Amino acid sequence: MTGPRVLVIGVDPRRYADRWDPTPILDALERGDRRFEEYGISHRTALVHPGDDDAIETIVSLLESEPWAVVVIGGGVRNGEGLLEYFELLINRVREHAPQAAIAFNATPEDCADAARRWLPVT
Repeated sequence: MTGPRVLVIGVDPRRYADRWDPTPILDALERGDRRFEEYGISHRTALVHPGDDDAIETIVSLLESEPWAVVVIGGGVRNGEGLLEYFELLINRVREHAPQAAIAFNATPEDCADAARRWLPVT
């Protein structure tokens, strides 16, 4: 696929497998990936664990890797317990390393493509 590219950033649910079953979230992410395909939108999903020392560096590398049209920040990052400062840091890294990108927020793992479409040019 060509055209505008979307980066989706989320918390990797597999890192919490000791607390709850990540399968429903992973399944929802797969359904969300299919929506990008249905809409013909190129995207990449980056699932990170905010507690990892290199998580922000990984995101910065991705942000600098190409000119993203939209960066979708998932609910796990926005609403995760104890992640407010991480969320702020992430927003500022997006602004710094991908200033051309719109920032969008999803409601569920399945609607990332819809969140991105709100900010993509109509074709």
